[in-house]
Amino acid sequence: MNFIKSKKIKFFAAALSVCLLQPLLAQNTDFTQYVRPNIGTVHSRWFFYTPAALPFGMAKLGASTNGTYGNEQGWEAVGYDDTHTSIDGFPCLHEFQIGGILLMPVTGPIKNVPGKLDSPDEGYRSRFDKKDEHATAGYYSVMLKDYQIKAELTATERVGFQRYTFPESDNAHVIFDIGNRLGESGSVRDAYIRQVDKHTLEGYVVTEPEYVKKYQVGATVSMYFYAKVNKSPASVSVLYRGKKPSDGTAIKGSGAMMVLNYKTHEREKIDFKIGLSYTSINNAKLNLEKEASDLSFEEARKVAKEKWNKALSRIVVSGGTPESRIKFYTGLYHVLLGRGLASDVNGAYPTNDGSVGQIELNSDGTPEYHHYNTDAIWGGYWNLTNLWAMAYPEYYNDWIQSQMLVYKDAGWLGDGIAASRYVSGVGTNMVSIAFSGAYNSGIRNFDIETAYKAALKNELEWRGRIEGAGKMDVRQFVEKGYVPYNDEIYFGTSDKGSAFCGSHTLEYSFSSYAVAQWAKALGKTDDYKKLMDLSAGWAKLFDDTMKVIRPRLADGSFIDKFNPLEPWRGFQEGNAIQYTFFVPQDPVGLIKRVGKDLFNHRLDSIFIEARKSIFGGGKVTYAFSGLQSPYNHGNQPNLHISWLFNYSGKPYLTQKWTRLICDEFYGVTGEHGYGYGQDEDQGQLGAWYVLASMGLFDVQGGACDKPTFQIGSPLFDKIEIKLNSKYAKGKSFVIETENNSRDSYYIQSAELNGKPLSDCWIYRENFFNGGVLKLKMGKTPNYEWGVGNAPYYGK
Repeated sequence: MNFIKSKKIKFFAAALSVCLLQPLLAQNTDFTQYVRPNIGTVHSRWFFYTPAALPFGMAKLGASTNGTYGNEQGWEAVGYDDTHTSIDGFPCLHEFQIGGILLMPVTGPIKNVPGKLDSPDEGYRSRFDKKDEHATAGYYSVMLKDYQIKAELTATERVGFQRYTFPESDNAHVIFDIGNRLGESGSVRDAYIRQVDKHTLEGYVVTEPEYVKKYQVGATVSMYFYAKVNKSPASVSVLYRGKKPSDGTAIKGSGAMMVLNYKTHEREKIDFKIGLSYTSINNAKLNLEKEASDLSFEEARKVAKEKWNKALSRIVVSGGTPESRIKFYTGLYHVLLGRGLASDVNGAYPTNDGSVGQIELNSDGTPEYHHYNTDAIWGGYWNLTNLWAMAYPEYYNDWIQSQMLVYKDAGWLGDGIAASRYVSGVGTNMVSIAFSGAYNSGIRNFDIETAYKAALKNELEWRGRIEGAGKMDVRQFVEKGYVPYNDEIYFGTSDKGSAFCGSHTLEYSFSSYAVAQWAKALGKTDDYKKLMDLSAGWAKLFDDTMKVIRPRLADGSFIDKFNPLEPWRGFQEGNAIQYTFFVPQDPVGLIKRVGKDLFNHRLDSIFIEARKSIFGGGKVTYAFSGLQSPYNHGNQPNLHISWLFNYSGKPYLTQKWTRLICDEFYGVTGEHGYGYGQDEDQGQLGAWYVLASMGLFDVQGGACDKPTFQIGSPLFDKIEIKLNSKYAKGKSFVIETENNSRDSYYIQSAELNGKPLSDCWIYRENFFNGGVLKLKMGKTPNYEWGVGNAPYYGK
């Protein structure tokens, strides 16, 4: 063998080893290292901070700093805040309108109230230091300074694990605060806790969340638990909050608390496994036995990390900045954290009327699908469902099944559901868009005819409509083609119209289009024509003088004293400037109505101005701080408009503004995470970042008959999205960029599977077939690329 040949062989062998190693490195990467749950926790919602949980799990554990304060209106920021310095306990359940089963380890005299942030010594809460806190996907730990107790949390799907490492103490306790308002739970109707034996406790709490009170009067949400502890207590005390404790092994009623009393030696660990259920104590016990009976805390922690890595690794990014990778995987973590399990291991689930239903079982005894809680899908069709369709289609399918269970139980779809109770949230109902998006993305493992019937009813029917189904003004839309302005009900909606008539008209126009596209795919021609006519309702509110959407009264006249930047008058959580762009079903039609040059100038100017306030809310830590801005990235109605330049002949501006929003609106601190205290809403803003940083989006949310993905400006050198073989033909879709950097974000040219791509979009079918999209980037715009054909949208 000569020297040159030997060198070539060695080089080839080395190159081959690197090539073989690449997928192995991706498989073995610890993606949880990029997940920072504390990002964006200043002024965050109840369900936001639950590090000890699994993807889409029921058990969602985390530290609470002010969760015991409750939640007066049901939506305010409460639970965990990065600026707070004391902890009032460790709840086991965090969902939209659901919270309960709080534990707190202490030493010293028993205190009967949690205390306040400004006076922690008055209650059982404890101070802590940030340096002693660790949070990641699937695990949380903190040192409680006032008691020198280390608290650790982890979880399986339906079982919460809490471990406390005590100091030496003759006066150690674990408080179960069961019967008091917690987070978004609403008031407690009833509670119960009993010591079954020296190592077992069981109980329940029945709550009346504020949104249940509004959308399903008289209904409640029940939570059940069955807990095992590794050390039997020396004694047990019971009390009602604020009252004196007494000996006892059971207590019932609002305010109920139980205290397990111990003598501990230095570094003694007391472990709890808490099985959870929305149906019964027996099913909470079964969930524990099936998932965790032989599982130690460390084993559960290890499994949790493995499951998070498996879920996060469905999208692998490389390159980019360290900050962008942290934002990406933290955003994806929030996508996977939200909207968790509501059914048990045996398929039992809570029905809308409060009884227990049963999901059909497979031949092996496992449920055919899972039932999930969900916040409203309002805006979720622009981020969550797109991402579910791409990388988590089996969850998307189960989400549809969950909605169908409620429809079959109660007769109407519900935009938001908490343990199957209606919790609409915003009083509309956009589930139809998500249904159409699933079907048209090839996700169809559900009863299609019944689901279509449910969606059609959601769009057209008002007779017998219930508050929980939202859209109580839909009759006006169907009969007039628009919703008239009516403020007889403060911030509300009735059969006569709505104070949010402008936004409702736009939303109902879009959802009518979505079901029309589904009807087209199913060959239902009459439905298609009727619904497409309704989808043009937006044009009935278009003011050609001002070139904006303007609310009309029932007699057809425009409202007076109109200020396009005024929020709430005609527009829910937004204003006319923001909502005028809410025509995703016909963006080209909107552009023509405004005028192409004016449209582009106005939209670009809006982003120039909004950038000064960090794209909406500035540094004001409040969910609604950007409602008077011309653009507000911190809330759902605006999340598609930076992508509209792809339809108006200037895709380079979509590339510019989506990249700048990713870099500037999103941050990596507790205060600056999702804007400054903006409303992340169970993964919605995180999902937007994930999509935009991959350079893919869909203005129609998958709802048109041949859905597309529009192309933006990826932040990474390479992105691999792994496809599910049950729903896609290909194994993966890869996006590769060349010459990509922080200031080199304009697409110069593109190739799809080795062939030149001149359009700024691809059909979703091409995505699911798998392949490679290559983008050459540059520092200056290519004004010619992507301008030939506007993305297809079913017109």
